[in-house]
Amino acid sequence: MPPSSAASPPVILALETATTCGSLALVAEGRCLAEYSLNTTANHSRSLLTGINWLLAQCNLSWPQIAAIAVSLGPGSFTGLRIALSTAKGLCMAAEKPLIGVETLTGLAIQFPFSSLPICPVIDARKNEIYTALYRSHQQGIPEKTIEPMVIKPQRLPEFISGPTLLVGDGLALYGQMLKELLGDYAHLAPPEICFARAAAIGSAAWHLFRQGSFLDPATAVPIYVRASDAELQFGEKKGR
Repeated sequence: MPPSSAASPPVILALETATTCGSLALVAEGRCLAEYSLNTTANHSRSLLTGINWLLAQCNLSWPQIAAIAVSLGPGSFTGLRIALSTAKGLCMAAEKPLIGVETLTGLAIQFPFSSLPICPVIDARKNEIYTALYRSHQQGIPEKTIEPMVIKPQRLPEFISGPTLLVGDGLALYGQMLKELLGDYAHLAPPEICFARAAAIGSAAWHLFRQGSFLDPATAVPIYVRASDAELQFGEKKGR
């Protein structure tokens, strides 16, 4: 396990820019020291490094006290994912810190650690589609995937839900009413104010991976896109001609 400062407990710096709500957090094991979130359509790259420096200053922390850098890997906004991952990779290599990747959908599910219901994150994937998966919480509060991340039309979600289920994510702002009508009593929608991806949740999930020594190679780590980008689809069409 990487060394940390003896003056204070080790801290994980977490980055979440997979959706329009960009978020940064400093997370010690078992508690969030600070979190900064900004829900905007502007490019997250404009505020990412400034926000990191501000958080460190507010918490009176320096880089030797950072044990690792965690990043939301996706699925989500292709641009947002690339911005956060490239920033995290650069910081890890410059500061010689380990890199931890956490799936965005897992970050949403871990916000409900003791839910007795299955948890279904729903993220807007544009093109009238959603990114989704299914989880169950263990007694330790760690979500376990029961269905892998996928991109589907929201109308298809009932195919994967067989009982009362907790739905969470920014996709509910667009499709929540539709899903309530399709799922009936099976649909339990999380309140809108807790339906966005949070860096504090990414940091919390990262601590489980940190203890296991489950790190990514900054030189080869890539986002989890789930579906091909428009550029890849266009390239495939050209090759098929």
